[in-house]
Amino acid sequence: MISIGETLVSTHLIERKFVCDLQKCKGICCVEGESGAPLEPKEAKILEGIYKEVEPFLTAAGRKAIAKYGKHTIDPDGDIVTPLVGGDKECAYTVFENGIAMCGIEKAYLNKKVKFRKPVSCHLYPVRITRHKHFTAVNYHVWDICAPACELGKKLTVPVYKFLKTALVRRFGKKWYQELETVAEEYTKAKNPKQGAVE
Repeated sequence: MISIGETLVSTHLIERKFVCDLQKCKGICCVEGESGAPLEPKEAKILEGIYKEVEPFLTAAGRKAIAKYGKHTIDPDGDIVTPLVGGDKECAYTVFENGIAMCGIEKAYLNKKVKFRKPVSCHLYPVRITRHKHFTAVNYHVWDICAPACELGKKLTVPVYKFLKTALVRRFGKKWYQELETVAEEYTKAKNPKQGAVE
């Protein structure tokens, strides 16, 4: 683990390679899983406020699920999450284009209807954030459905932290990310003395 401010960052963000390959995975992370996307309390409030603008971009099934379960709900672990279609299928905010699952909230954002892009937990994936009493853990989550992303990341030699630059800056700020970059370079040089930079 690497300490940056009040966070402990897994070295897997530096060591592992990752680039989403939507043509192969089809955005299945929006469909698979036991509960919806984790939400920050403030994000739950944001969804309440922007739902009218987001609604036109959603599927009929998604709108029906939200009408039934709410714009956000609580999962069995007590976490705030997005509702699921039918209570156990895809995220209610998921839309499909050419067989690929995408975020309806993000579609509204890209169409300049809202300023909120999508839940930060989705933006950060495959990184997961866990808050502890004295620090926040920043970990790499392994999921077999992301095998194509790992393969493409290795092919393009893009480490997780570089692929997620925009999301990490959004969550932790530019200064934090710059420190991560510096630490990543030093870490890589230490592990590979003949290599002058992160792959």
